[in-house]
Amino acid sequence: MGRGIAELLASRGLETTVLEQSEESARQAVHHIELSLDKQLAKWGITPAEKKLTLSRIRATSDPEALRNADLVIESVYEDLDTKKSVFRLCDQFCRPDVILASNTSTLSITEIAAVTNRPDRVIGLHFVPPVQKIPVVEVVRGLKTSGETVQNIVELLGLLEMEGIEVYESPGFVTTRLICLLINEAVYTLMEGVATAEDIDRAMKVGYQFHAGPLEMADRFGLDSVLAALERLFREFGDTRYRPAPMLKKMVRAGHLGVKTGEGFFRYTEDGERIAGEEERA
Repeated sequence: MGRGIAELLASRGLETTVLEQSEESARQAVHHIELSLDKQLAKWGITPAEKKLTLSRIRATSDPEALRNADLVIESVYEDLDTKKSVFRLCDQFCRPDVILASNTSTLSITEIAAVTNRPDRVIGLHFVPPVQKIPVVEVVRGLKTSGETVQNIVELLGLLEMEGIEVYESPGFVTTRLICLLINEAVYTLMEGVATAEDIDRAMKVGYQFHAGPLEMADRFGLDSVLAALERLFREFGDTRYRPAPMLKKMVRAGHLGVKTGEGFFRYTEDGERIAGEEERA
């Protein structure tokens, strides 16, 4: 998600810095962004000049000093509250007081994240939907103290990015995660019960309901560990058994089959995220 957001920003003309935990992770981030651009280039989606310009606007580093020059921060780390709080404390320490800090969280409380900073009025949720470069919608989530000025600034930015902002009230899962996790979980149960193959479940939803990807492939692209974490949080927050994760999903995460990021989930994938044809569901 972080790489996708960085690519989107750079492709729209914004100087973008990717802050990673290590220099190796920083190099890998640029590598994967270049792979993504190469895929678009191969399909005539962009020109070689556009690829070069986009890459020229991206810098990757592990040095938090880079935050001192930021005009906006969009956090996209693991969906873990303590981890996100530590990132926001770091950003609050290094960034200028007027800088907006946004979180790409899909299930966590913006109000609780904002509370660890000295600028809760300038903290907001910006939940992008993957693949970021193809899905032009962002959930704009107000925390308890998010100011109207902060919201207005973000809405103007989304206009420049050619993205549609959907303002939502703070609630676990917001709109997109809350609904898509239910669909994915039910798809996994359907597969687990032997009703149909993974291929046929996804084809039914793609053809029948015009989804750009079926629910199982979507889960692979989100990351099965991320889907599991979201479902577990929704289950805790709502206490509703609809959100209880399917046993097969838990088993796959324990096995390390996390989807695109590991090359194997319900389907298999190449390094640049292309699905390998002819793969059936994992048992």
